Amino acid sequence: MVTDLRLALCQSASSGDPQANLEKGLALCTRAAQEGADVAILPEMWQISYSRCPDDEAGRARWQEMAIALDDPWVGAFRSAASNLNLAILATFLERWPGSPRNTALLIDRHGQDVLCYAKVHTCDWGMEKALTPGESFEVAQLDIAGGFVDVGVMICADREFPESARELMLGGAELILVPNACPMAGERTNQLRSRAFENMTAIATVNYSAPDQDGHSSLFDGMVYEPTGHPNGQPREQLVFEAGDGEDVYVATLNLDALREYRGRETMGDAYRKPGAYRRLTSDEQRVPVFARSDSRRGAVITEC
Repeated sequence: MVTDLRLALCQSASSGDPQANLEKGLALCTRAAQEGADVAILPEMWQISYSRCPDDEAGRARWQEMAIALDDPWVGAFRSAASNLNLAILATFLERWPGSPRNTALLIDRHGQDVLCYAKVHTCDWGMEKALTPGESFEVAQLDIAGGFVDVGVMICADREFPESARELMLGGAELILVPNACPMAGERTNQLRSRAFENMTAIATVNYSAPDQDGHSSLFDGMVYEPTGHPNGQPREQLVFEAGDGEDVYVATLNLDALREYRGRETMGDAYRKPGAYRRLTSDEQRVPVFARSDSRRGAVITEC
């Protein structure tokens, strides 16, 4: 069985050139493998460096043309790298999709096989991501790691702003959530991840762009906030395993899966004592609070054009 899971947080700067990003991404994964990582994680939309969709029609068309399909050689290169390096890789890109592209993360296992394809559900519809098709669900997959398996889910950047994202993944069985990111993370947003890990007893590994693209602060929380002391309220412990600064590097952080699984079997967060029948508003599409009624809110609707 897997005891320790080594996660490579590939915190780096990028460019708008997909070929250059491919070469750099492969180099980052190679270094991750050399340092003994089991999984390498790239920041959000690495293929085009989270390039913004222009406001003008011609610019939007050029931006949309950068989208690639799952069978594109750019994606295939990461499949080959995963197999050759014996390394699982979370590759991120602008995915070609009917109507308009998706912000996608593809988890590839160490054999070069696709395990989980996730499209960002909580697109930033108040900004450039109104030009994207949002994903429709949070799925969990079993990732084959040397010595065993780990149940993994993905959420992308703004998904972590909504407690339901991590909660849905926890309910799907996720032990580990991978979070490709592209926004400032120092301070409250990193503390937000602390809460998501705490309340779901789920490890969360986040990878952001380094300076000058963003401010780094990639992190790993192990989701364990109490020591097994027998104290009725638990003895608090620090669940932050690692947090980077703003520099470019491949940071390898280790998650103790055995300890996490033991913790999930004895502590009270997660799903054991929830009262779903009392949460009826959580799954309603009705907006009851006037201040939150926004004309640009799609509430999961799929758009048909960019």
